[in-house]
Amino acid sequence: MDNNIDLAIHDNKLVQEIKNKMCSYNTVTDLSDFFKIMGDSTRLQLLMILEHGELCVSDLAFLLNMSISAVSHQLKSLRNAKLVKIRRDGKNIYYSLDDDHIHSILEVSLEHILEQ
Repeated sequence: MDNNIDLAIHDNKLVQEIKNKMCSYNTVTDLSDFFKIMGDSTRLQLLMILEHGELCVSDLAFLLNMSISAVSHQLKSLRNAKLVKIRRDGKNIYYSLDDDHIHSILEVSLEHILEQ
């Protein structure tokens, strides 16, 4: 059923331009899921720490005063969301931000929050 049938469009050209540029529902859902992952304070702290360089789970656990198990659980969520990546060095696993986009998102978001 088309709920828009009785709506009067005031700027048809702009509306059509926007409609053509709109993301698909699936893309919006993926973006929403991305923000849900980023919306957890522990995961956000992990990302902000990893902006400074790659670290192993024990270093991250120390910095957050959390158990290795709890940090590992959060890192798994971040890896599944492609926000962090791993590098293996023998038996050690090091975590870092997946790419510069993550750093940019954190930087711009923090800048916005700190605006006065």
